[in-house]
Amino acid sequence: MMNQLFATDALLPTGWARNVLVAWDGAGRITQVTPNSAVPAGVAQAPGPLLPGMPNLHSHAFQRAFAGLTEYRAESQDSFWSWRNLMYRFAARITPASLEAIATWLYVEMLEAGYTSVCEFHYVHHDQGGAPYADDATLSLALLRAARNAGMGITLLPVLYQTSGFGAKPPRADQARFIRSTDNMLSLLERLAPLAQAQGASLGLAPHSLRAVPPDSLTAAVRGLTALNPQAPIHIHIAEQTQEVDDCLAWSGQRPVQWLLEHAPVDERWCLVHATHMTPQEYQDAARTGAVAGICPTTEANLGDGIFDMPLWLQHGGRWGVGSDSHACVNAAEELLMLEYGQRLSLRQRNVLATPAQSEVAAAMTLQAVHGGAQAAGRAIGGLAVGQQADLVALDAQHVALRDLPAHSMLSAHVFGSHRTSAIDSVWVAGQRRITGGRHTLHDAAAQAFVAARSATIAPD
Repeated sequence: MMNQLFATDALLPTGWARNVLVAWDGAGRITQVTPNSAVPAGVAQAPGPLLPGMPNLHSHAFQRAFAGLTEYRAESQDSFWSWRNLMYRFAARITPASLEAIATWLYVEMLEAGYTSVCEFHYVHHDQGGAPYADDATLSLALLRAARNAGMGITLLPVLYQTSGFGAKPPRADQARFIRSTDNMLSLLERLAPLAQAQGASLGLAPHSLRAVPPDSLTAAVRGLTALNPQAPIHIHIAEQTQEVDDCLAWSGQRPVQWLLEHAPVDERWCLVHATHMTPQEYQDAARTGAVAGICPTTEANLGDGIFDMPLWLQHGGRWGVGSDSHACVNAAEELLMLEYGQRLSLRQRNVLATPAQSEVAAAMTLQAVHGGAQAAGRAIGGLAVGQQADLVALDAQHVALRDLPAHSMLSAHVFGSHRTSAIDSVWVAGQRRITGGRHTLHDAAAQAFVAARSATIAPD
């Protein structure tokens, strides 16, 4: 069965094209992208410019339920580390049912906001006392069900977490739900592999960070994952905070990125999440591996992490994508806006992330983020091209912020001049229409279940 969509304007990997006919097969794989086409009779027409769906390359789904609940001063000088203590208290109360409800609503939100796939960095594994569930995959399965029910593409990244700090410090009591041995993690991946494949999901591994995974465990986990699937993605938090850099120096005499590049086989499979605090040499060396930098601008702003030096990364040919991480904001265009504005504030320049090929900042960022996000996800979701999955986003050409503008200006207005989500009309994932008129069919029911799950989680004992 062949499915077709006609768009007067579409953002292809090479840039904007006019009168584009996109076709995909029954599996949701694009088989045809033909610019300068006549409008075929009986073929649906996009309501505005057609964009590639945006991959969200970093998500902790459960954290959506306490977005906004940590915005008060808990210590004399709040930081990532004081926020983390509050987050751990929340994580301790998550149940399988509440995780599924929270994730389902989150994925509905993501789809309505232009994301069509998510890399789920999943580290709450065990019950509230830290003991494995009878089915050790219980919480992983809750996330897979949430993605399937919402229609969201997913790369599931179970997190290996073993220590509380560099030098193999024993885990804290409030980290008990996260802890797995390396062999146990590899067994979990073996269990999940056929289940993920059955719903078209990708499966990888997330060594949480260098402070949480000792060197021997990192080596063994990467080797074991590679034996299961040589193409499986590997994501790691790295150099997010200056304290992490200082602690790594004290432990090893090297900075985190420097240590990782010298001790792990970092290549195109890897996503370096945040990588905020690097030296110029680290930017160069990391970019040359082909790894993707996973930038999460709204979370990095929310946590006071710092600003990634994107011009320097791009100077070395670095690849990148965006994630919503702790979900203080769930909006693909908002992440792009925050990324560009962070560069402007840091450099006191405008239109920093325009490229020679794309003078329009919004188009340049969209194409780069889709390309890098697809690589990090380990899935064929790299844009409007033959062989890629039909993950599509159509803007509303009649939206007041977009009406009567040329297509390239519509995208710019969507990112920089609208309420962002409001200008999205339709979203398709693997050729299945999930958003119509800006809304998901599960919107109301999923929202209600989310609110109930959040209330139960934050209720006093």
